[in-house]
Amino acid sequence: MSRRALTAWFLVHKWTSLVCTAFLLMLCVTGLPLVFHDEIDAAFAPEQALSPVPEGTKPLDLDTLLARALADRLGEVPLYLSFDTDRPVVNVTSGPTPDAPEHLMRFQSLDARTGEALPPHPPGVTDVLLQIHKDMMLGLPAELFLGLMGLLFVAAVVSGVVLYVPFMARLRFGTVRADKSARVRRLDRHNLFGAATALWAVVVALTGSINAAVIPITEVWKRDQLAAIAGAASGEAVSVRPGSVQAALDAAMRAAPGMRPQFIAFPGVSWSSDRHVAVFLQGATPLTEKLLTPAFVDARDGSLDAVRPMPWYMQALLLAQPLHFGDYAGLPMKLLWALLDVMTIVVLWTGLRLWSRRNAGPASVRVRELLKAGELAEAH
Repeated sequence: MSRRALTAWFLVHKWTSLVCTAFLLMLCVTGLPLVFHDEIDAAFAPEQALSPVPEGTKPLDLDTLLARALADRLGEVPLYLSFDTDRPVVNVTSGPTPDAPEHLMRFQSLDARTGEALPPHPPGVTDVLLQIHKDMMLGLPAELFLGLMGLLFVAAVVSGVVLYVPFMARLRFGTVRADKSARVRRLDRHNLFGAATALWAVVVALTGSINAAVIPITEVWKRDQLAAIAGAASGEAVSVRPGSVQAALDAAMRAAPGMRPQFIAFPGVSWSSDRHVAVFLQGATPLTEKLLTPAFVDARDGSLDAVRPMPWYMQALLLAQPLHFGDYAGLPMKLLWALLDVMTIVVLWTGLRLWSRRNAGPASVRVRELLKAGELAEAH
């Protein structure tokens, strides 16, 4: 690689790193405990044990559970109904109107076998960390900004790998020159950890950037496929007929055998149309359970209007969300994610230290000094 090309890559690596490093350090530090958010929340706020029932007790039908959830909520309408994946628990979200803002929504959990209302579950101790990690508690603009920082980090990682290739032309991979100055040793550790975590860092940064765009990506799906399914329906949301929720679920399950329900969106809410009960189904494997297939059932007559898999951009979003935190293969994968996170923190910190103690001068001079010091090898 020519000296001019090295200089260009050096500038890309320098400025993308400088712009994003402080934010990436924050994301890595807050992301480390979030890798274990399930375990941490369960330790500090364990779920209440369900009442014992005779073996083989079948769950109540959804309409009975929904009626019990709304019995003491006069004037409210159902918005969402969701299912716990590991317990026979149904969760009902209600509000004064189908388009009620989040702060007016009320959430209630019921034992699906008995209809018993469960006490409110306290917020997870990692919820605040998740909000900081997501948008620094500043809303959508900050979330999109952090997504941009993730893309800059990808550019920093790629340019760092490009610079490391001629470096390795003179030294073996992983070499830390203990007989050199502290700065050279720090550079060697920076290069080693950066090369070892490069692929993981790119994956996590890209999935994080995709997650940051969850709202605009979802809005594209709503304007595209959801609007097409809704057709010409307009006006006020239709009411849900007695007996229609369980019937809607049964119709969706018949159309998509082998799948299981994740949540149901009632007419008029943002994940459904004004006339449909939308049943969102997931697969039964560790991979397919992350993907959703919506089935739209007409709330007026119970007919199944459409079962349409999510488009590729929604599938990418649904797969990126758990992959970002290593939530695919249980504790072993989480431990690996945590180790790589710590190594990335080392890369970011040593990079800051190297920059803070840099020599002055233009990039071409800095590259020449590195070449003379043997810290980069110019390849022709």
